[in-house]
Amino acid sequence: MSCSVARPLEWGTVSSSTAASGIDRIVEAAPQSLCAREPHVPADRLVAEMVPPPRFDSVRFATYIPDPNQPSQREAVRVLDDFAAGLGGAHAVSGRRSFFGFGKAKAAKAPAGPRGVYLDGGYGVGKTHLLASLWHATPAAPALKAFGTFVELTNLVGALGFQQTVQTLSGHRLLCIDEFELDDPGDTVLVSTLLGKLVDAGVALAATSNTLPGKLGEGRFASADFLREIQGLSAHFRTLRIDGEDYRHRGLPEAPAPYSDEQVTKAAYATEGASLDDFPHLLEHLARVHPSRYGALTDGVKALCLTDVRPVPDQSTALRLVVLADRLYDREVPVLASGQPFDKLFSEEMLRGGYRKKYFRAISRLTALARDAKGLVEA
Repeated sequence: MSCSVARPLEWGTVSSSTAASGIDRIVEAAPQSLCAREPHVPADRLVAEMVPPPRFDSVRFATYIPDPNQPSQREAVRVLDDFAAGLGGAHAVSGRRSFFGFGKAKAAKAPAGPRGVYLDGGYGVGKTHLLASLWHATPAAPALKAFGTFVELTNLVGALGFQQTVQTLSGHRLLCIDEFELDDPGDTVLVSTLLGKLVDAGVALAATSNTLPGKLGEGRFASADFLREIQGLSAHFRTLRIDGEDYRHRGLPEAPAPYSDEQVTKAAYATEGASLDDFPHLLEHLARVHPSRYGALTDGVKALCLTDVRPVPDQSTALRLVVLADRLYDREVPVLASGQPFDKLFSEEMLRGGYRKKYFRAISRLTALARDAKGLVEA
């Protein structure tokens, strides 16, 4: 089914009488449609885009303010700063790299000791801030270090294939994985196998993770889960426990009231760089675009306008929407919508299931972007 969007006459189309009189004028530029886009992203771009998202462009260790009551936060900064500095001398030696100093000409083996760090902490303690700061602090060209979420990494494997992903990332000095997901055993085994290959190639690793669903204290500390799930790789990670208060809301955030179709459509025509799509048709379109290309799908979009938002019909669709929500959030794209509020997107069954942390994250992020879109509607 093709995308359909209501486009009122007064916001962009030309009446027959106007056309007959020889006046061919668009009152306001018609918005773009994500459904009309089918981006084809070359492999080198997929890898080149594995950098901290725009909202973390300017973070550094110096901008992380440790809680004076939590000495583990200050210690984490010190350890990560040293870890980054140690990567500066990494050079290929017989196909491998030295991580914590300059490789010697005759050395054929990678140095002993942990080649990775795992940031273990609850919500709101700044793990992503620290992980992005590590990426920025590592003295290597951007092409030699990669940063992405667990989902982005699995999507990369899906787009390139396992062997090409190994070959492509093996030349990197550092791979940072945010939100290492422990709720899908198949993906966990896939990524663990990939990381094993990269460790053998001499790539340094850094990661944060969520917790397994149903765990006591869910959302707090996940190191035992993480180290168990990655099994043979656990010896390569040094765990940095980061204590602190949980500043994020645990339940469903209150979503702003939706606007009318007319308000959303009018705002789309009045906003430069906006897109306008019917929500059910956009969900269908996402099934035809590989999730690794969702970032490219939103290239140049300054605001996402959606009509007829309604609950997602199934889990596969829901998981694709989660990825889109992450890419929109990374790019700080405001979302203006009509229909149902975002806290009604996922069924109660979904919110009780194994992927509930993903769904709560999507609701939280779409709600934040909906608040950012408030200024698009005329008072």
